[in-house]
Amino acid sequence: MYIKRKTGKCIKSSAAGESFLAFVPDPLPVRPALELDGLTPKISDAMLALGRLDGQLSHLPDINLFLYFYVCKEALLSSQIEGTQSSFDDLLLYENHDIPNTPIDDVEEVSNYVAAMQHALKCMQKLPLSLRLLKETHAILLQGGRGSTKQPGEFRSSQNWIGGTRPGNAAFVPPPPEKIMECMGNLELFLHDEFGKTPTIIKAAISHVQFETIHPFLDGNGRLGRLLITLLLYTEGVLTEPILYLSLYFKRHRKTYYDLLERVRADGAWEVWLEFFLDAVIYTAKEASASTDKIIKLFHEDKAKVENLGRSRLSAVRVYEYMQKKGKCRIPKLAEELNMSQPTVTSSLEYLIKLGIVTEISGKQRDRIFEYKGYLDILRKGT
Repeated sequence: MYIKRKTGKCIKSSAAGESFLAFVPDPLPVRPALELDGLTPKISDAMLALGRLDGQLSHLPDINLFLYFYVCKEALLSSQIEGTQSSFDDLLLYENHDIPNTPIDDVEEVSNYVAAMQHALKCMQKLPLSLRLLKETHAILLQGGRGSTKQPGEFRSSQNWIGGTRPGNAAFVPPPPEKIMECMGNLELFLHDEFGKTPTIIKAAISHVQFETIHPFLDGNGRLGRLLITLLLYTEGVLTEPILYLSLYFKRHRKTYYDLLERVRADGAWEVWLEFFLDAVIYTAKEASASTDKIIKLFHEDKAKVENLGRSRLSAVRVYEYMQKKGKCRIPKLAEELNMSQPTVTSSLEYLIKLGIVTEISGKQRDRIFEYKGYLDILRKGT
């Protein structure tokens, strides 16, 4: 059950000689107040799942290594929702300055998302979660390629729409450009608890819908709106590391996700959306915990195998640790980065292949590609 609410108003607007109605969301906080009593058990379950995931991270041998791959996975999934054809393997090849197998624009778009997330997380060590931060992150998200002509880093100065070929036949028309600063200014105040403290996980759910409804940029709103969830959980200390990403759940339940966004706009079904959002958090946190358990176990077992190699152990350990960081490699690049001879690298990789840790995947005699298959298979799940 939920209270039907007015969540905004449709105002007459025009663009390119055409008149249409654009939707302007009401300012936050939600009025009348949300009915959260029925959601208390799920809120508790979500916080418990997040706490367990957060606690596991201390058991990882290199948290930065793990986070990088997780950020790559989220970038891929979030971009796939927008229609890119890039795969996890294409992204790793591109990030390692290699040649991917899909259109370069698709892979570049995903790689930009990785860079944008890393920039936002670095900036949040000094800056609060703010409109300035979101704009800077957006500028990196759309740098180069297809997004470079769509006002990267700036709120839109023209009308956009969702579905259809123009605002007049669109499924949804966000606020006109002259309303963007007013709407986003209110959202920023809500993020900073200027209207009273809202539980962080509920604030994240509400802020995501409000951001997607405002659609403040010409492109990249979906990706940045999903990233906003993690940034908020991270900056408010719900997560000590930015590891929770909901794009896989939203991708698997895409129709429900979009339907619920529209139900909030149409009749204020906030509680229904919140239930879905909490289910997403619980499922995703448990999946991430299970993956983390598998990775910790895999690293422990494989490192023990390498440590037992005898005289070849030292070089093999270095190559193994490199494979943890890169996932994939070619011999010349690996030798250059580790300052080792190519014969030594080749010998170490052959030991790792015999141990069942590394796999040669190109099938070539020259310019071979090697991957840490067990590790990447865990990360590929869902992509």
